[in-house]
Amino acid sequence: MSSIEKRIRDGNTTWIARWRDPSRKQRKRSFPRKLDAQRFLATVEADLVRGSYVDPNDKTVLRDYAESWRLAQVHRPTTRAHVETNLRRNVYPYFGDRRLASVRPSEVQAWVSRLSSEPDALSASTVQVVHGIVASIYKAAIRDRLVSSSPCEGTRLPKKLPREIVPLATETVEALISAAPPRLRALVVLGAGTGMRQGECFGLALDRIDFLRRTLRVDQQLVLMPGKSTFLAPPKTSASHRTIPLPQVVVEELAEHVRRFASSHPDGLVFTVENGSGLRRTVFSRVWRPMVSVAGAPAGTGFHDLRHYFASLLIRHGESVKTVQSRLGHATAAETLDTYSHLWPDSDDRTREAVDSVLRRPAVPPMCPDQGTEEGSG
Repeated sequence: MSSIEKRIRDGNTTWIARWRDPSRKQRKRSFPRKLDAQRFLATVEADLVRGSYVDPNDKTVLRDYAESWRLAQVHRPTTRAHVETNLRRNVYPYFGDRRLASVRPSEVQAWVSRLSSEPDALSASTVQVVHGIVASIYKAAIRDRLVSSSPCEGTRLPKKLPREIVPLATETVEALISAAPPRLRALVVLGAGTGMRQGECFGLALDRIDFLRRTLRVDQQLVLMPGKSTFLAPPKTSASHRTIPLPQVVVEELAEHVRRFASSHPDGLVFTVENGSGLRRTVFSRVWRPMVSVAGAPAGTGFHDLRHYFASLLIRHGESVKTVQSRLGHATAAETLDTYSHLWPDSDDRTREAVDSVLRRPAVPPMCPDQGTEEGSG
């Protein structure tokens, strides 16, 4: 039951709107005009009937709610750390101490513009990810009836500029293999010959290699978290679980590596450092950068470029989109096409030939006019 009470204090008149929330707890709010109180109560009563009531006096701040939301999510360890970092660096400095219901769409738009244009501006893809995290938080807040709408709706986000993958030349890959120290040579061959992600290569255990059948099973990756020791975790997505056929060159390099550098790692990891512990990304980077320089590879070449090289080899030799998707462990064929469609050979000529081979009739030379006249007059 709602009501409006007139109150006069120190010569000032206010109107107190009272109502009970879904838990039957009495709430109140003051207004300078009776009409405002009436309109407010009408909205509250309608929301109570629709089941969309939101406490207008809720004081939950974004930081507190975001942290409870973050801890409740079912995320992979790397994703969990990624979300925590983005909230701490890019969200809390702007909205962390604000009440959830007080953030306006115009403020979210200004925040996105600021992230995109500051001296150390984030990339368009990173801005989209950060905005997506905040949007997810507000979706949860709507379900919890802490806010009635999301200020993230309708935000204009920066567009990602298309970037064509330029695969490394085979000569460059061979130079990288030659520049690798003996302990990491097979790792470079493995990346170029299977297209496995860096974490998948680092997490390769000996029992995942079938030397007889020349196959390799990908079902784990080595993860490095800030301030923690490396540990094994599932691959990036469910589609990343896959069995890869091994070329003979990869089989030979792996067999030689296993012979020379027998692993003492408790999980049987193939690639380790001298003391037998797993290969950390930070340690590998210190070796990789000089290798890139010695090999004369383009500046900024990363281990992931070996994955692009592998994909380009499959495409060059006529493999289908589905095969390339399966080998790389992409979640969808669309992901494969979005990344590598420009590498497939142009099909314009094949389109013309396909239609012409069926519909185009051989040209028939016209009859000689004189010959036709003679036959008619005979």
